[in-house]
Amino acid sequence: MIVIVTGMPGSGKSRIVEEFEKRGFPSVSLGDIVREETVKRGLELTKENVAKVSIRLRQELGQNAVAKLAVGKVRLLLEKSPLVVIDGVRSLDEVGTFRGAFPGEEIVIIAVHTPPRLRFERLKARGRHDDPQTWEDFEERDWKELRFGIGGVIAMADHMLINDGSKEEYEKKVKALVEEIIRGLNRGGA
Repeated sequence: MIVIVTGMPGSGKSRIVEEFEKRGFPSVSLGDIVREETVKRGLELTKENVAKVSIRLRQELGQNAVAKLAVGKVRLLLEKSPLVVIDGVRSLDEVGTFRGAFPGEEIVIIAVHTPPRLRFERLKARGRHDDPQTWEDFEERDWKELRFGIGGVIAMADHMLINDGSKEEYEKKVKALVEEIIRGLNRGGA
């Protein structure tokens, strides 16, 4: 089984990935692949360089470029694990790439929705090099994600988690959903 986790930046995707990892299931981050590609191209890891490489990859290899680069890693992990999590899918083209590369695998999409103001505050607090510090930067980043097609992936999700309450409430939702998916894996389908 392949579990795709999607959502806008700062929505809480990484918490879902962490919960699967705590239970022994590996993950592949499409964002990490873009960051690795940025370094391979001899560029410093800045917000601007990562964004440029992300766009350049899509120009060079198509809208599903990052997924194409991830297929080999996912394939290796599936040889060792019955479930692999893919973090950060941003387009239906990328979903299609994984469906095409792994026709025998069940693919489950989890989307996380968090209100924009709450995501902005979380991103500012997180402090990663590419996190926006102004509302204008935040909106610009959201529009970039939407132009990549993330809204289509969210719309096609098998499961939607709403992350608009306390951290404890979200934790309960994440654990319950991960348990449900693992039970489905053990029964032979989610």
